[in-house]
Amino acid sequence: MVAAALEFKGVTFKYDVQQNPTLENISLTIPKGSRTLIVGPSGSGKSTLAALLNGVIPNSQPGKVQGEIYIDGQLSNKDSIFERSLKIGTVLQNPDTQFVGMTVAEDIAFVLENDNDSHDQLVAKVQEWAKRLRLEELLDLAPQVLSGGQKQRVAMAGVLAGDSPILLFDEPLASLDPASGQAMLTLLDELQAELGLTVVIIEHRVEDVLRHAVDQVVVLQEGKIAYQGSTVELLKRSILPNYGLATPKYIQSLQDLGYPIDQLEAIDDVQKMTGPDLKSYLERGLAHQVSQSNDTTSPILTVKNLSYQYHNQAVFTDINFTLYQGEWLSLVGSNGAGKSTLSRLLAGFLPVQTGEISLNQEPEVDLNQLTLKERADYIGYVAQNPVEMLIETTVFDEVAAGLRLRGMATEDITAEVQRYLKWANLYEIRNWPVNVLSFGQKKRLSILSVAILQPKILILDEPTAGQDFQHAQQLMTLLQKLNQAGMTIVMVTHDVNIMQEWTSRVLALHQGKLIADTTPGELLANQEVVALADLCQPTDYILAQRLGVTVGKGGKRG
Repeated sequence: MVAAALEFKGVTFKYDVQQNPTLENISLTIPKGSRTLIVGPSGSGKSTLAALLNGVIPNSQPGKVQGEIYIDGQLSNKDSIFERSLKIGTVLQNPDTQFVGMTVAEDIAFVLENDNDSHDQLVAKVQEWAKRLRLEELLDLAPQVLSGGQKQRVAMAGVLAGDSPILLFDEPLASLDPASGQAMLTLLDELQAELGLTVVIIEHRVEDVLRHAVDQVVVLQEGKIAYQGSTVELLKRSILPNYGLATPKYIQSLQDLGYPIDQLEAIDDVQKMTGPDLKSYLERGLAHQVSQSNDTTSPILTVKNLSYQYHNQAVFTDINFTLYQGEWLSLVGSNGAGKSTLSRLLAGFLPVQTGEISLNQEPEVDLNQLTLKERADYIGYVAQNPVEMLIETTVFDEVAAGLRLRGMATEDITAEVQRYLKWANLYEIRNWPVNVLSFGQKKRLSILSVAILQPKILILDEPTAGQDFQHAQQLMTLLQKLNQAGMTIVMVTHDVNIMQEWTSRVLALHQGKLIADTTPGELLANQEVVALADLCQPTDYILAQRLGVTVGKGGKRG
């Protein structure tokens, strides 16, 4: 029997500021050298569990802990954050929040300096981890200028350099494009096999993590463990949808076709899965999907010969496209391809350097002559990081803020805000302080605060990042209602399933160039463009191609 690296025995935790416990009677064993995936809907207690693991609770976030926490067989309830950091290394959802060095090399060296390593030892270890994590060319750069995937590797190097035997990843894929996310997980596979690490991953993007071997899955629901067991059992019993989580696409597609899931072998590996008449089911279903036409309406915004550069370095060059009234468009590409910069240019947060952005509006509107407040009547923008957007103290006031600035009557504001909060499943917490919300709740709140103003064009930067499946679907349903009412939506996204299911058109950027302007189905069938845009083919495409089934080009919901 493998010894336990981590063990929770009847652990309950309640924040001092809350009446009821956030975690209740958690009993959990994580064997040494294993990989555990912890999932659950927003607000289920995942972040609190992570904070208990790394010592932030109760040292920095006060509350009452009951039960026992063992690390490597030692009772560890009273560890300081420093003591806990020697046992468990944490890679946070946003790596920027844990960088302490002015350069990559300094950041990796930080933990070694605290250990009083000699200069020669320090330099040798920094070089060793830089080589292992492919950071050798980046050692003299500031961490903040790196891509999302590079930042993730720097954070990992800073933790691994301290020889922590246990690694905790809190939403490691949230800010990464699919290809970078898979590269990070592949690197983690190699390090875990080489060093015998114990790995705990907390992640909303369940399907992406399950493309790699996982020893056990833990599902949290309302602060309790709802499931703890193998991936195979999790998938065969269709447990994920019961808790608002997405079933992997290849399994969901088979279920939609009426395939008996319990007859599948190796269900946890799309590359090895087999089952009776599997190919014939796919041929009858996926192969007959058809493209849904995107009815062209009148142009609403035109981009001509647009180029932009930072510090004499081009972000993108000679971008041309037209947005049409009422369409829903995805903007995809690798981290650093220019998606966020293009979005900020459209919204007016950055000045046009070369080229033209024109609004097709009667009477004619010159965007260049509008203030940001005036421009927001036409083009709304929701940033990737919700903390950049939130300005009020309560949930209700945040959604109401823009309507109050427009002088709407109080009773009308109340009715409208309540309607939007119910759509986004935030009504029950309308009086909560904004600062106690989870990342996913803050994300939905930031979108509501802009969408309620009903701009003609709504630009969203990674709207589903940090959202569980159920809340992402609720958010998409809200956006669908806005879209059906005539609002044009531009959505920067890494989620190919969201892109495929909800949007009718996609623009793909690569190294500053627009490389595709097509439908989601056509893009996903083109493996070259998928690779250049740093996307990953959906697992239903992988399964179909493995079995020699041609996938149709359909996708968008009606």
